[in-house]
Amino acid sequence: MQEFKAQTMKKSAPGSKGGLNAEIQARIGHQLRAMYDDVVRQGVPDRFAELIKKLDDPQQAAEAASATSTTEGRD
Repeated sequence: MQEFKAQTMKKSAPGSKGGLNAEIQARIGHQLRAMYDDVVRQGVPDRFAELIKKLDDPQQAAEAASATSTTEGRD
């Protein structure tokens, strides 16, 4: 981490617009891909998959919406 901070603190070359150099961009990209791959491997929880299926089916979505609106006023 110290090495990364040291590289980001380097002054830009004269005339450059600043920003991150190609090496730092590559490292960030590598880390983001590793994190994303980990999230993808976890999969979608069953509860979310059921909600997505309901939203994909217009009839089920309408039924779920009407069921929600009738139970909201009961508090």
